[in-house]
Amino acid sequence: MESDRFMVAVGYHGHSFHGSQIQPDVRTVEGSISNALRRLTWWADGCLEMSSRTDAGVSVRFNLARIDLPQAVSKNASETSIVRALNDHLPVGAVVISASRVNEDCKVRYASYRKYLYRLECIEEWPTNSDSAPLEEACRMIEGQHDFSNLSRMEEGRDPIRIVDECSLWLSSDGRPVGLVIRAKSFLWNQVRRIASSISGISSGRIKLADLESALESPDIPVDLGRAPSEGLVLWEISHPDFPNPLPSGLPNPDSLSARPEDPREYRRWLSMSEYEISALLEREWLNRLN
Repeated sequence: MESDRFMVAVGYHGHSFHGSQIQPDVRTVEGSISNALRRLTWWADGCLEMSSRTDAGVSVRFNLARIDLPQAVSKNASETSIVRALNDHLPVGAVVISASRVNEDCKVRYASYRKYLYRLECIEEWPTNSDSAPLEEACRMIEGQHDFSNLSRMEEGRDPIRIVDECSLWLSSDGRPVGLVIRAKSFLWNQVRRIASSISGISSGRIKLADLESALESPDIPVDLGRAPSEGLVLWEISHPDFPNPLPSGLPNPDSLSARPEDPREYRRWLSMSEYEISALLEREWLNRLN
């Protein structure tokens, strides 16, 4: 069956899905898009591919998906009508933001970069008053080309070498470190969460800057610097040469987020609110684009 290739930008809340990739007996993003295509009778084997894999709990401002639509559909459908049709069949918690026709040889995984935010305040050990100076030094260590074997969950056959283009603190207007911003062409599994754990560990005193330096410079000596929880992570944007960015560049204003409380009991309650705050932030981004 002849088809035309499209890329679509799709956002989703991490708490609504068990990750992006199809898994048996649980709701995933890829599975939900697949079901929507089947209901629309647009499905064909191999017609769907996601750009970035995300774990359960990870929220996404927008990811990219490649969808090959039958020409009988695409010749009569506008990009706007494709977005509306898919959204009519997606579950609450996911949204298609935009769609664009691309060349048939376009590869959705060949992104120019991927940018993540991690809200460091969500990590239990994170101190209320954090000195940004050692954290900025840690960020500078992360930037550049490294073997990230000690800061990822390695999969057999994967190259552990990655180039991190940007690693910086996400600061409030009064200079309080709220989170982490990290950008690279590609990431290893759990890489951002393990980097976030390292930054948090330096802030809390659990580890030293020298421990992070050793983990990067001596990847043949295994060390575990921890893995931050998935709920603090947001895939903020993907830049692809064949797809126009559907949302404005730039970071959200962290001043709109509540400050983490000092009391441990209040912190546990605050975690629930922090999840709602990220969800509300994403919904505003999507509604502004769709309206």
